[in-house]
Amino acid sequence: MPTMDVLDRPFREQFDVFLDEHRRGLEACLEGLTEEQARRSLVPSRTTLLGLVKHATFVEKVWFDEAVTCRSRAEIGIPDTPDESFVLDDEDTIASVRQAYREACEASRKAASALDLDDLVHGNRRGPLPLRWVYLHMLRELAQHGGHADILREQILSA
Repeated sequence: MPTMDVLDRPFREQFDVFLDEHRRGLEACLEGLTEEQARRSLVPSRTTLLGLVKHATFVEKVWFDEAVTCRSRAEIGIPDTPDESFVLDDEDTIASVRQAYREACEASRKAASALDLDDLVHGNRRGPLPLRWVYLHMLRELAQHGGHADILREQILSA
């Protein structure tokens, strides 16, 4: 939880603090789990704890690589659709997915660091969007998936 001093920081820094808090929270959903628990499917969709973190890696790359650099998803090496980003391969492990997520988050921080909140990113399929919109979308996305992860983790640990 950010401390009250975050309110005294510039608005951009506040965005960064909250975004990083949600990133850490989602990644932490995998702590202390077995590989089987992380892959356990409790809902009809492809949503699993490991899949949520893998999807979050995709989202980071969509919004801070594709949107900022204008590279295609094929060039970046990510699926074409969000639904595909939940698919787990045999080589996906807690360690590998967490590492990929950490690296994507660091690349996102670096890509955004050169931009102001009102700067437009041009590589998203929706068209040009201000970085402020990207930050708000990411906060919404990570908060939503963090909630999913909390519920799934609670179910897994109570079983």
